[in-house]
Amino acid sequence: MNLLSEFERIFGEYGGEIAVAMGETGYMVLVSIVVAIVFGTPLGTLIYLTREGGLMEQRTTWTIANLYVTIVRSFPFLLFVVFMIPFTRAVFGTSFGTVAATFPLGFVAVAIYARFTEQILLELPSGLTEAAASMGATIPQTVFRFLLVDGRSGLVYALTSATISFVSYSTVLGVVGGGGVGDFAMRYGYHQYDFMLMYVVIALIIVCVIILQSLGHRISRALDKR
Repeated sequence: MNLLSEFERIFGEYGGEIAVAMGETGYMVLVSIVVAIVFGTPLGTLIYLTREGGLMEQRTTWTIANLYVTIVRSFPFLLFVVFMIPFTRAVFGTSFGTVAATFPLGFVAVAIYARFTEQILLELPSGLTEAAASMGATIPQTVFRFLLVDGRSGLVYALTSATISFVSYSTVLGVVGGGGVGDFAMRYGYHQYDFMLMYVVIALIIVCVIILQSLGHRISRALDKR
């Protein structure tokens, strides 16, 4: 088999479809990243603050927030997507399409990154909050000027790991018409017995993950001032 001729065939015949699929995956992952940062960071911080011995110890709040994260993260993703279909349909009027398919992924993204955020904050030196308190810092000031500043390198590193998970999860969303490279690889590669096409698409996913991981690690190291 001539690999060069196979690549020419694949990109000549499916180049446009591959580009569209990459765009769909990019959309799902980008939305998941934004949702994880906007909602996952505050949720993880809330779990950290309201835990036993935390700055805002509140058992009921901690239980509800922690239960959400635990349940969503432990749910098999494919079953979670199916479980969310009625809610997705209620919000978007349909459960099919890239935009609608991203809805359940957003819930998972929040849960994943909230747990990461909590773990990063728990790993910070205990003296950090004591130092903030000695300076008369309020809880919001402690969070934004001390905890999140000291934890920014770890938070970026965690977001990198979470993003790689989002890429993996996005490949499942073809079951609800989400599209993306995973769905493309299955429909045009596996189901049509064009295994070379499937391997090429898998290679593209791997390359994207390597680039994301390298970029995330560089940013994380740049932010680490220790």
